[in-house]
Amino acid sequence: MKKGRSNRKADATVSRRPARGTSLTALEAEAEIRRLLAEHTPEIARLMTAARRKLRARVARGFELLYDNYNGVGIGYGATHKYSAPVVSLVAFPRWVTLFFLYGGTLDDPHGLLEGTGRRVRSIRLASADVLDDPRVGALLEQALRRDEAAFAMAPRLSTYVQLIARARRPRAPA
Repeated sequence: MKKGRSNRKADATVSRRPARGTSLTALEAEAEIRRLLAEHTPEIARLMTAARRKLRARVARGFELLYDNYNGVGIGYGATHKYSAPVVSLVAFPRWVTLFFLYGGTLDDPHGLLEGTGRRVRSIRLASADVLDDPRVGALLEQALRRDEAAFAMAPRLSTYVQLIARARRPRAPA
């Protein structure tokens, strides 16, 4: 090999973190999510994994978007792989997992389940993944997904896409 040139094949095997804008196979997605959650406590990792499984069962088409940001690990669900596409997302913080409704301010919430006072985003902190089985939460999810119903119907089968991998991050496990 000539001096100054990189061995691309060797470089690819060294870098295990997928780049931003990368589509992942199902196996790659599972490995990447396990890697991202490995720095969290086992309880948070289990809760995030179980909640993700339940949301994936509800969202058959579209994109599961991975966000490893400064504060936590997020997984958003949208009809496209655009950064702003998710209508719902799960975020694993060091001490809890939250279900976010990115247009929650417009949802009908007769039971007062949604937390937050912002104009747009509302959330539910998950005590367990079973919260996603609550019919009242299911009704909120249906409303949220209905917002982009036509786009979801035209989207491919659910696939995972890396949206953001942060360089600087807060510690993932509580001090």
